[in-house]
Amino acid sequence: MKIEQLKVPGATLHYEVRGSGPVLLLICGGIYDAEGFEALADELAGERTVVTYDRRGNSRSPLDGPPAEIILEEQADDAYRLLGAVGVTEDEPADVFGNSSGAVIALELAARYPGMVRTVVAHEPPLFELLPDFDRFRAVFTEVAAAYRERGTEAAMGVFGAAMAMHGDDDTPSAPPTAEAEARMRRNMEYFIAYEVPPIAAVVPDLEGLRSGTVRIVPAVGATSAGEPPNRAGRELGARLDAEVVEFPHGHGGFGDAGPFAAKLRQVLAAP
Repeated sequence: MKIEQLKVPGATLHYEVRGSGPVLLLICGGIYDAEGFEALADELAGERTVVTYDRRGNSRSPLDGPPAEIILEEQADDAYRLLGAVGVTEDEPADVFGNSSGAVIALELAARYPGMVRTVVAHEPPLFELLPDFDRFRAVFTEVAAAYRERGTEAAMGVFGAAMAMHGDDDTPSAPPTAEAEARMRRNMEYFIAYEVPPIAAVVPDLEGLRSGTVRIVPAVGATSAGEPPNRAGRELGARLDAEVVEFPHGHGGFGDAGPFAAKLRQVLAAP
């Protein structure tokens, strides 16, 4: 594995490259960083050049200035620059897998730079504006923001968790994070709740552009997360794009069980 840094406008990105072959970029969401995809990347590195990274503002990818709400276009530009750094061109585009808010970034990458991407697998994107009860989610995120301002990160996370009513990843056998990774995720929590949740929750993707574009979009959901908001949003994305929704093993963080998850991802990427 190679560990590299890439200077981009406003930040420095930590990224990791494993294996050889066609490029597969894995974009994490929430409080996670490259280490969250370590097992999945190792599974796939036998046939792919697998690229993982810490998104700007998280973990080992510091911002040049103070934290601020993430800008989706900027996040997509980061991914585009990473693809260029590992040799991706329009003659040999990459495949991209994104989980949670990483899936929203992957969709924006496809919309902005379609020549660089062959397939996007968007796993449980929190596109709550697509849901029929979007007003409820708007109210929830207003409450989350108020809780953060008035009572801090833990209180805001409590409001967020209660509203999402997700069972978590108890069904996903995976190795526990290292102590260092766990400390990074704790630090990432404030950035997530204060600067990522509000803008990501408000995203409406370019559905017409994605539907008519050249990038193959595969909406994906967890087999055990039916009814949870990101699962519902993934299914709604499929309906809006007239695209088949693919079920992956386990729930929202199913990639923690890397073997079965990698097998499903191989199958999806190999499809015409």
